[in-house]
Order: sequence, then structure tokens, then C-alpha cells
Amino acid sequence: MSLSKEEIADWFRQLQLHICSELESEDGKAKFEEDSWERPGGGGGHTRVIQHGNVFEKGGVNFSAVHGELTEPIMKALELNDRNFFATGVSIVIHPHNPFVPIIHMNVRYFELGDGTYWFGGGIDLTPHYVQTDDAKFFHQQLKNTCDRFDANYYPEFKRWADDYFFIKHRKETRGIGGIFFDRLKEDAGHSKQQIWEFVKAVGETFAPTYRSIVSRNKNASYTDSNLKWRNLRRGRYVEFNLVYDKGTKFGLETDGRIESILMSLPENASWVYDFRPTKNSLEADTLNRLIKGVDWAAG
Repeated sequence: MSLSKEEIADWFRQLQLHICSELESEDGKAKFEEDSWERPGGGGGHTRVIQHGNVFEKGGVNFSAVHGELTEPIMKALELNDRNFFATGVSIVIHPHNPFVPIIHMNVRYFELGDGTYWFGGGIDLTPHYVQTDDAKFFHQQLKNTCDRFDANYYPEFKRWADDYFFIKHRKETRGIGGIFFDRLKEDAGHSKQQIWEFVKAVGETFAPTYRSIVSRNKNASYTDSNLKWRNLRRGRYVEFNLVYDKGTKFGLETDGRIESILMSLPENASWVYDFRPTKNSLEADTLNRLIKGVDWAAG
């Protein structure tokens, strides 16, 4: 029996519910509120948002399964020949209170055209306000472990892809420490559609235990007002990337997506300070110096 788009969408919906349960357990106070919506052009989704918790200031875990007709600009940008589409997936962005707990993003998705063309995409990346070596190594090792179960080439390839994708060109710095990013994965000589789907599911299942481990060892760290100001500056960089470069944001806007769900990735508080320069040899300066491509975090 062939893998259907309905089966894929159903699994993504269950992933959303599972991850929300895990994050609620980690926070210990706040609960996700669900906002179900319908897309005028076809389909809909469930936006789940957590706010003002013990750990998480704001976070969203979105599920959507939408269909309809693509606009000419989208067809041209994606180099497609069929207008009818179906897209489903889960998208997550979490902004914690504590400056020593990183922002995290994950997206796993499936796209199909009326002519049978399909592909999977997704990835996970980490955006620390302060780069901490042990956390960075742990995070990348978990992603490598997941990738290596399916293809030894996946991690180095998808890690490079993330380094290139999550790069703020106008700042000449990476958004964070990267992770993995992949797009347009489909059946080829080495991987069946089912095998690629199992990989995408494994990526989704890697999210909760990996992030909870990092959160649990940092959420009670002490911090100062100065640390909070730096956190808000780094959040500003996150906003810049999502509004200027992020393909998912652009796709949502171009396909008349639900604006509240599209912009749930933005933090409640962020700031921009004119020509900010960190103190020499400070933790802030160290973080800026490490926001570069090509760091082999999983080594050693």
C-alpha cells in the first residue's frame, strides 16, 4: 500500500500533540492553547501557543494541512508546472525566558502536486543567546545520530545546508549554531519514499528529548538585566532572519496563509540597539565570534 498524504498529515498532527505535552511537562506551569483555523483556499490547521510559563515566554507548535492552487509567483519561484498543491507539516519556534536557554526551531513538512510530484523537507536548528560548547556538541551529536541511522552522508550534507540557509547575509553571521536543513527529498536510487518518510519522522521524534535535555540543565541558571538585554538583541537577529530570508514565512504569505500562525515565530519582546558593540572578552563578544559557518560541533 502506497504512502498517502492523509497518512502523513495524521502523523504530523500526532507529533504536534506529543511535542506540546513534552514542553508542558518541562515548563511545569503554562499550557498550550489551541486555535483551529480554516484556509479560505482549502484546508486548515491547528495553531498551539504557550505563553508566560515558568520556562517559556512564548512558543508555538503549528500543524497545517492545506491545499488549493498556487500563485504564479510561487510556481515560478519553485519551478513547478502544476498549480494544484497539498502541503502539510509541523513548525515549531520556542522563545525561553532565561538567556542561557536557547531558542529552538523545527520544521518537518511534505509537499505534493496534482501531477504526483512530491518532496519532503525540514530540519532543526538551535539559536543560543550565549553559545555554550557542551550544549552545542550535544545538540549536533543527537542530530548526527538520527541522520546516521539512515544515511552516513545525511548529517554532513544537511549540516552544511543549515549553515548556508540560516545565515544572516546583511549581518555576515549565522543565526545560531545551525543544525540540519533539507528540502526536496524524494525517492531516488538509494532511498524509497517510505525510507525518506521514516527519516523525517525520526527527525521529528528527535526534537523533544534533545531540547528538554538542554532546557533542563540551563533553565535555573542565574542571569542579570544585562543578560536579558543581550537576549533581546539576539531575538532581534532572529526576527530579521525570519522576515527577510525564511522561505516558510514567504511561502505562507504568498499562499494567503493565516498571518497569526505565520508570525507566531516572533518573540514577545525583542530589541535593536544602534551600532551595539559588546565589551571585549565578554560572553557576548565570544558568542558573536562563534556565529560562523563550518564549525564541526559533533567532532571530538
